[in-house]
Amino acid sequence: MKTFLKTTLASMLGFLLAGILFLIILVVGIASSASFGEKDKPAVREKSVLKIEFNYSIPDKASNNPFDGFNFMSMSSSKQLGLNSILKSIEKAKTDDKIKGIYLDLAGISANFGSMATLEEIRNKLIEFKKTKKFIYAYSNFGYSQKTYYLASISDKIYLNPEGSLMWSGMGGEMVFYTNALKKLGISPQIVRHGKYKAAVEPYMLTKMSKANKEQTMKYVGGLWNHMLKGISKYRKLSVGRLNELADNFDLRDGVDLVKTKMIDGALYEDQMLDKLRKLTDIKEDKKIRFISLMDYSKTLSKVETTVKDKIAVVYATGEIGMKQSSKSIGPDLANTIRKIRKDDDIKAVVLRVNSPGGSALTSEIIWREVCLLKAKKPLIVSMGNVAASGGYYISCAADAIVASPTTITGSIGIFGLFFSGEKLIKEKIGLTTDSFGTNKHSNFGGGQPLPLPLTSRGLNSYEKQVMQKMIEKGYHGFISKVAKGRKMSLKSIDAIGQGRVWTGVDAKKIGLVDVLGGLETAIDLAKKKAKLEDYKLENYPKEEDTIQELIKSFTTEMRAKYLAKELGVSYLYYQQIKDVLRSEGLQARIPYNLELH
Repeated sequence: MKTFLKTTLASMLGFLLAGILFLIILVVGIASSASFGEKDKPAVREKSVLKIEFNYSIPDKASNNPFDGFNFMSMSSSKQLGLNSILKSIEKAKTDDKIKGIYLDLAGISANFGSMATLEEIRNKLIEFKKTKKFIYAYSNFGYSQKTYYLASISDKIYLNPEGSLMWSGMGGEMVFYTNALKKLGISPQIVRHGKYKAAVEPYMLTKMSKANKEQTMKYVGGLWNHMLKGISKYRKLSVGRLNELADNFDLRDGVDLVKTKMIDGALYEDQMLDKLRKLTDIKEDKKIRFISLMDYSKTLSKVETTVKDKIAVVYATGEIGMKQSSKSIGPDLANTIRKIRKDDDIKAVVLRVNSPGGSALTSEIIWREVCLLKAKKPLIVSMGNVAASGGYYISCAADAIVASPTTITGSIGIFGLFFSGEKLIKEKIGLTTDSFGTNKHSNFGGGQPLPLPLTSRGLNSYEKQVMQKMIEKGYHGFISKVAKGRKMSLKSIDAIGQGRVWTGVDAKKIGLVDVLGGLETAIDLAKKKAKLEDYKLENYPKEEDTIQELIKSFTTEMRAKYLAKELGVSYLYYQQIKDVLRSEGLQARIPYNLELH
């Protein structure tokens, strides 16, 4: 027996030491690789072509952490490039004599919340590049999505593999409703909300979209589609009517057919496309084209050493608003970051970049308070990304000015509360019984959780529902009061455009929720003018966490997420949506659903 225990303990110790050694080697290896990569900047040769392809999700700002983007399943790195670096790289290429043009190799574009505003900023920067008279050619070997075609439409020429296609069908999507499934499981959603357009809870209480939700959805989806059509029409010389006609006909056209519609300029194989690029760059037939990837070109961006003390802080608020702060979520710690910025005398102005569907109303309130204190001391401009809705608008509304893309999704000014009672599941289907106790009348408010799931053993009684509804009404009144004060509008007018309704950036500007249409660079320029700065340097916040901590967190979350995504496939999106709702704490100020338009 002693021998068995000694052998077992020795084996366990061996596994532990091996694991620690592996972790140390991994940390040193990746960190050394990242350090080497930074020093070994790629050289840009004469007659180079900047190759742009987006086969990764585009964050507003990519992490500098060497472990960010490291796939622990495949032990490989898939580094992302942030929107800020993408824009800077294209800006530099405008005046770089070694860069003769841009090659858009477009297979697909992925980004959160529909990605339309991100796409808009990149597209606008490419339009600026065109003014230099350098070429932009677009090509896809597999086919264009509507979003990639929108980006490609500004190109001098658009080409496609003869067998490639363009799914041109209009913009739409669908909501999934869980009401009937929950009934079958014996789970009852307990819902309190304010606002006829606050549709975040509809999937748990209805079997189809309400009339109000359908109205607002068609309004903003129609707005996004029309904006896209106008942009394409301008550069492709096809009328909006003709583009809609092609979408209504819904013919799955290959490259040859698309040439006939004038949506593209030619149907070419990749080798033929490369021959065209050789001619454009004066490269001989038997020589390789001097491509430089956007990732490599971004490494040539020089960090200008300057003695200038004045700074503009760019604060990135990205992801759902909850209790934890990270590169992909917003927590109360963002308020601490804003407080430090307020007390830093070298920071003369602030741009708050918001890309969030909302979340915790309490965390939004905590951040809003610090935003107000900051605004009282320094110029504050909000730049809205793909989405800045509900809680995302809550933390934005006190700014001196709000800048949004025409395709930003914003508004959704409203609050709701949601939890789930599994009384029938627990008692009738599983056969568990519960017995409550407590010192006061409502000590077991909501019931307990007899299962390892966020399901209570009973629903709300009528009195408890009244109490919760009062909290919602109070929270909603506080929300619209803050918006009214920040936007210098009446409470009545904010309530009329509130009620949880979602707006595009264009419509939000018309009704007073947004001041200027533009991107991050527009917001930085406004901040510069507000602070009356000539020379300044940009500084990004929040500062990143310790790399070792990030590694440990990344290892556990990455492994779990990759496994689930692989097993669930397209259903992973719905799993994630339900998970986000179930883990929500307190009152919620959240956009209706994860927006993935196609």
